[in-house]
Amino acid sequence: MTDLFSRTGLSIRAAAAAQVFVGDLVHPILTSDDDHHLTRVLRLRAGEIVIAADGAGSWRRCAYSSLGEALTLLDDEIHHEAVTAPIAVAFAPVKGDRPEWAFSKLVELGVDTICLLMTDRSIVKWGDERAEKHRLRLDKLAIAASGQCRRVTLPKLIGPMTLQEAAQALPGLVLADIGGAPALPGLNMVAIGPEGGWSDAERSLGLPTVGLGGTVLRAETAAVAAGSLLGALRSGDLIPGPSS
Repeated sequence: MTDLFSRTGLSIRAAAAAQVFVGDLVHPILTSDDDHHLTRVLRLRAGEIVIAADGAGSWRRCAYSSLGEALTLLDDEIHHEAVTAPIAVAFAPVKGDRPEWAFSKLVELGVDTICLLMTDRSIVKWGDERAEKHRLRLDKLAIAASGQCRRVTLPKLIGPMTLQEAAQALPGLVLADIGGAPALPGLNMVAIGPEGGWSDAERSLGLPTVGLGGTVLRAETAAVAAGSLLGALRSGDLIPGPSS
C-alpha cells in the first residue's frame, strides 16, 4: 500500500470508529482534545478501533481503552510513500468563514499543498498578526478534516503570498479563468482568483489558464471545483468525453 489513496488502506481506515494524529506511533498517546472527543463526543467503548496516524504517511490500527489512557496497538505500522504527482490549489480568501469551508474541503479532497493568495483585487487583507491567527486556525482545521476523511498525510499550507510569489513556489501553476483551456492529464496546480478576478498586472505574468466549467463560480466554489478536478485527473477517475 504505497498510495495515499490505496483502496485497501482507505477501506480499513474508513471502517474504524475514528482517526487521530499522534506524535509517536509506538506509544500513541491522545491529546486532551482527542481524548475528550473520543470519550465524550463519539462515546467510544473499550475495544473500538481507532486509527492512529503521524501526519507524514504512517498509520496503524489501535484499540480505544478509556478516558485518560493511551491507545492499545493492534497491527504493525503501515507507511504510504509520498505521492508522485502532488496537487496544489492556491486561492484568495474572501470574507466570513467561507475560506475555512473551502480549506476543509480541499483537505478532504486530498490536495497536498494549499496556498493562500493575496491578489491585487483581494478584499480580505491579512497582515502579519492576522495571518498568524488564521494559520493557527487552519492548522487545526487541517488535522480535523484529515481525520474525518481518513487521510494520513497532512497537507502543506503556504502563504499568504502574491500570485508572482506563488508561481515561483509552485512551478507549473495555472490560472483558473473564464475561457481557459480544457483541463488535461498532467495539470496539478491551479490558482483561484478573488471575486473581482485577476488584474491586468497578474495576467501579464503570462501564466497559462484553465477553465472550470460553463458558469461563473464563487471563489470558494471554484477552489473546491479545482481540488476535485485535480484529484480526479491524478487518479485517472475522469471518464473521457465522446470523440468528435
